[in-house]
Amino acid sequence: SESVMEARMQPRSDVAQRCLHFGLKTQPASRVMMYQDHQGNVVHHFNIPSRHARLTVTAEALVDCSAPPEVPDSLGPGTWEQLDALTASGEFWDLLNPSPFAQRTELLDALASELRIERGADPLVTARTIAAGIYKVFEYSSKTTRVDSPIDDALTARRGVCQDFSHVMIALARQLGIPSRYVSGYLFQDAGAERSSEGATHAWVDVLMPGLGWVGFDPTHNGLAGDRHIRVATGRDYADVPPTRGVYKGVTGVRTELAVGVRVGAALAPIVS
Repeated sequence: SESVMEARMQPRSDVAQRCLHFGLKTQPASRVMMYQDHQGNVVHHFNIPSRHARLTVTAEALVDCSAPPEVPDSLGPGTWEQLDALTASGEFWDLLNPSPFAQRTELLDALASELRIERGADPLVTARTIAAGIYKVFEYSSKTTRVDSPIDDALTARRGVCQDFSHVMIALARQLGIPSRYVSGYLFQDAGAERSSEGATHAWVDVLMPGLGWVGFDPTHNGLAGDRHIRVATGRDYADVPPTRGVYKGVTGVRTELAVGVRVGAALAPIVS
């Protein structure tokens, strides 16, 4: 008889991408409001106060993506000290400590020992080591975990999806004092060359590097986030940035379903500034 929902579906405008157009509509129709949360994500919210058998949310966006700044192979000596000085203020406290889906566990410690994850030559080299290790030991499988699965489910099965790999990388990096955040978005598929599922949302990790700022790592594909990664929202982990979140009021026998369809393609014509 009533639905209240918020959506984090609008792509961000930042260094490497611009959201040129975004529209969100609902069926039944509603008045959609918006605000910006503390992470800079645009959040739309609405209320359907009348009876309805189905709620459909449709989001469409036009995003201009460019290659992010070039990232060196390493940062050189002294950068661990620089990173520690950067985080000493407490500004990144929430991105250094455990969060709902990025918790320290015995299985995580065992993986860190197996992959020999420790403070290496510099933070950037260490982040590359973490991403490469996750890519090596985990198999991509879309049916192994759920959106609310703890990391131990993926660690036990040694398989999972991009969300699981991102949570594992975040937890490992934070233990070493590297501020890390979860990035939700989309990946423009390259003719089936990806491990992730086509027509679905994607997830990767931002790590804070001295002198570089936030650097995106995609542990699902063992590489840096590039111009095919379309950023939508950032947070401590998935709990902060689900595409939709809300409640409904009605009889207990109602069945709820959530389906996400994503179509990403090249612009048909050049975008003129």
